[in-house]
Amino acid sequence: MALKEPTVPVRSAAQAAAADAATITAGVPSRALMQRAGAAAAAEIARRFPDRLHAGVVVYAGVGNNGGDGWVVARSLAAAGIRCQVIAIGDGRTDDARAERSLAEPLLTTSTVHDHAAAALGGTGVIVDALLGTGAKGEPRGAAIDVIRRIAAAREAGAVVVALDVPSGVDATTGASSGSVKADLTLTFGSVKRGLLVARAAAGEIAVLEIGLLPRSGEDEPLLVDGRWVRATVPAMEPDAHKGTRRKLVVIGGATGMAGATVLAARAAMATGIGMVRLLVSAPSLPVVQGAVPEAMAGEWPATDEQVDEEVAGWSDVVLIGPGLGHTMETRRLVERVLRRWRGPVLLDADALNVFAGRLDDLATMIAGRPVLLTPHPGEFGRLTGMTVDQVLEQRFEAGRELAMTVGAAVLLKGVPTVISGVDGRRMVSAAGTPALAAAGSGDLLSGIAATLLVQLPDPLRAGACAAWAHGRAAELACGGSGARGITLHDVLVTLPRVWRERGVTPVLPVLAQLPAVH
Repeated sequence: MALKEPTVPVRSAAQAAAADAATITAGVPSRALMQRAGAAAAAEIARRFPDRLHAGVVVYAGVGNNGGDGWVVARSLAAAGIRCQVIAIGDGRTDDARAERSLAEPLLTTSTVHDHAAAALGGTGVIVDALLGTGAKGEPRGAAIDVIRRIAAAREAGAVVVALDVPSGVDATTGASSGSVKADLTLTFGSVKRGLLVARAAAGEIAVLEIGLLPRSGEDEPLLVDGRWVRATVPAMEPDAHKGTRRKLVVIGGATGMAGATVLAARAAMATGIGMVRLLVSAPSLPVVQGAVPEAMAGEWPATDEQVDEEVAGWSDVVLIGPGLGHTMETRRLVERVLRRWRGPVLLDADALNVFAGRLDDLATMIAGRPVLLTPHPGEFGRLTGMTVDQVLEQRFEAGRELAMTVGAAVLLKGVPTVISGVDGRRMVSAAGTPALAAAGSGDLLSGIAATLLVQLPDPLRAGACAAWAHGRAAELACGGSGARGITLHDVLVTLPRVWRERGVTPVLPVLAQLPAVH
């Protein structure tokens, strides 16, 4: 059965706190949420690291509710016969945390961070970081600095580090992570925090655990794209499909010296299931693309309205403009000519966006009345809107929605993570991918995938979200968990067909979603 939307929200620290508060107001005691979180985390630790538990578990517990979660984890593991030690950095500041400490202490070895006999665990055991939670802001201070150093030393000695909700020192909203814990696994509760999707190096593997938070009715929160939703959303290829029913794509780009961009886009489109491709490029690029993509038709840029009508509007089902196009007066006229004559689905990327720098009203007029997806990176987004790159990154979860609603097109803002915004305000977030995608030409692969899905799905938001996830997943498969160095875009392209064939594994409760560590 198709899933209408992804199910896991992406929240800021304030939104996470509001979700907790709404659940408590509805009648669920706050301590019950703490107990659910701690028990779920303990079960996941035991499931993932059975061979390490014989060496023991050390929990560093802070003074807030994150520390309270840590006391529940320790009590749950100790009750199962696992040797646990809790090192507290102070007395609990909340009634719930103090109550859970009192309940746990009879089962545990406990000490304080000021006790010199309390040494960080080394060897093969597990460290649980329950020091600072989602409400912490700024760089760690005071005793937290020493604790984070101890955790780092234990990890260096071979211990596995598991962070509760966020690694201590990571800002749950912005992802700022100077001086933070570096976790091997982060267990986060009820939602994935925005900062975790930015600070992937600090978070390690991420698992979102169900703790019974109630849905926030009326709240428009971004949703995390996952493989289960993508596989349910992208239509299967029918047994009687032929090149016509698989649809036809025109790619316009490939200025002199940049023919490779259109080649990458065409190959990615074919690996995604498009039936036919026509590449329209500059005259010097024509023999290059014909030799590189023999499956595709090719021609020169249309110079008149009549040529657009014949080679684009009269043939294609979807148009991709921008890969390797170049930013000149000639290409600006070309983009505008095509958009005036072609009224079907269109994806604008790269220089097809740059030609509208500072001209959002013109862009909105040109693209009105048809399904459109814009796929800028932060620099292109900034040129369109007049924002600096830093401003775009600081506002990555909101900026795309504002642009989408302004120009009437879905916006896929590339980055870590990628945020896709629809014209109706809906947002989706794809956190799939590896640093292998941080290379010239990566965006051309994405545009070919997205253009294909744009004509196969009725909603540009869903098309962009599925494309972003598939693009990232192909990179993950290419890397195979071994790191991105030495992986090329060719490797990513080769693994793309595997993405569509994957059956996937549905997470087992209490896990709602999981993201691999990024290397």
